[in-house]
Amino acid sequence: MKAWFQRFMSGRYGNDQFSSFLCVTSLVLLLLGMFVSGILYYLGLGLLVYCYFRMLSRNLQKRRAENQWYLQRRAVVTGWFSKYKTRFSQRATYRYFRCPRCHQEIRVPRGRGKISISCPKCGTQFIKRS
Repeated sequence: MKAWFQRFMSGRYGNDQFSSFLCVTSLVLLLLGMFVSGILYYLGLGLLVYCYFRMLSRNLQKRRAENQWYLQRRAVVTGWFSKYKTRFSQRATYRYFRCPRCHQEIRVPRGRGKISISCPKCGTQFIKRS
C-alpha cells in the first residue's frame, strides 16, 4: 500500500504552506457552516476541493508560483503584526512620532519633556513632548 501511494504521488506537487492554509481555512469554514450558514459550508467544501487539486497537480511551476504569491502576502501581514507587537511591548519606554515632511516613523525615549527631534531621513527638525 505504501509503495502504491509513493508511485501515485510521484511527479505530483504535494503539500506546501498555501495548501496547509487552505486546508485549515476550509475546515474552519465547514465547521462554521454546519452551525451558522450553508454558504460558509459550501465555500469551505470548495476550498477543500481546491486544496486537494493543488496537492495532486502535476503543474509544479504554477503551484510554486501560487505558493510564492501566498508567502509574499503572508509576510506583509505578519510584518505588520510584528511591528505593532514590538511597539506595544516598548510603549513604556519609547514614543513614536512621524516626521511631518517625509512621514518617517521615529522612536524617541519617553519622559524627556519637550525635545527637538530631527528626522534621520530628511533632516527636518520638529518639537514634540516625549
